[in-house]
Amino acid sequence: MSDTTEVIEREQQTSVTPRTQDKSRERRATSVPPVDVFEDQTGITVVADLPGVSKDRLDVKVQDGNLVIEAEASVPTPDGLRLQHAEIPAPSYFRAFTLSPDFDTAKIEANLQDGVLKLRIPRSEKARPRRIEVKLG
Repeated sequence: MSDTTEVIEREQQTSVTPRTQDKSRERRATSVPPVDVFEDQTGITVVADLPGVSKDRLDVKVQDGNLVIEAEASVPTPDGLRLQHAEIPAPSYFRAFTLSPDFDTAKIEANLQDGVLKLRIPRSEKARPRRIEVKLG
């Protein structure tokens, strides 16, 4: 990323409370999913690994300038069988980033495929680099 881009990863002690820490839910360990962030002149792309997560168990939102990713994985159980014992718990995921005002959060595009979330966050028109024509005379 360039020096001018501000995408700051938020620590777990953020003002945005993960859904998994809600008192009404069972306490579960929350994992921080690994992400890659790519930048070009038009914006950034965030790619997060969320294995075992389906679209209905994924929540992506922008709140007070923070990009928040929350998800819960599920362990698939074959039809006709009931899970009796599980040593590998289905993880919950939480990750938050502070976005620079240079990004247009109203135009974020999200795509989930095979446990990989891809977010495209465009730069606002006023923040995009533009070429200035120099005239002679």
